[in-house]
Amino acid sequence: MLLTVDVGNTNIAFGFMKNKKVVASYRLITQTPRTSDEYVMCLDSFCKTGGIKSKDVEDIIISSVVPKIMYALTSGIIKFFGKEPMIIGPGIKTGIELHVENPKEVGADRIVDCVAAYNIHKRSCMIVDFGTATTFDYVSDKGEFRHTVIAPGLGISANALTSQTAKLPEIEIQKPASILGKNTITGMQAGVVYGYIGLVEYIIKTMKKELNDPDCYVIATGGLGKVITNETDEIDEYDPDIAYKGMQIIYSKNKTKK
Repeated sequence: MLLTVDVGNTNIAFGFMKNKKVVASYRLITQTPRTSDEYVMCLDSFCKTGGIKSKDVEDIIISSVVPKIMYALTSGIIKFFGKEPMIIGPGIKTGIELHVENPKEVGADRIVDCVAAYNIHKRSCMIVDFGTATTFDYVSDKGEFRHTVIAPGLGISANALTSQTAKLPEIEIQKPASILGKNTITGMQAGVVYGYIGLVEYIIKTMKKELNDPDCYVIATGGLGKVITNETDEIDEYDPDIAYKGMQIIYSKNKTKK
């Protein structure tokens, strides 16, 4: 069994994979400060909940965009499993070529998404990751990461609306029955969700047009991705496990070296 760990700005996602399939997954809030011993307790709880023995985990791979928590996290993993995790970074083979002005700016989270999309579909893909920010990453039919668009995330957009106004309340991010809001709450939900659907559709359509790639396969992922995927025909598939799958592929390419 392989433990894949995706450290994002909002959540740390743990995916336990067996035979290339996710058999259990769990999340922690990233911004909560934790010691290595606290990570040990979390890992112990995850394993007990999933009926997984620590000895069944043969290896661990981490994709992270939050450097400040890595020491405590990796120390906790080593304490619990007795194994040094593989960390995606310089020197790791991914099979994806970064054809951008500054490859070092491309986060590990976006690389693992592109690796999974290209290896699974074997065609040009656009991966729309609905995280803290929403990223639109394009990988060509030759496996080249070439273009990206980065927009404020759906949660950020909703939070900005409430934090920058005196009387607007916090809202649940969900699509109201109609765009014609009848009160403050449904009016805000309509503006945030319908507005975000429009943002997503316009960016995808414009990227396809400028790329001259109308048949590019569009995959959504991320916690809030399902909210938007269900409301547009511009997204072909929603895959919440794409990061885990990408890490498993990268692990396979590098395990002998490790």
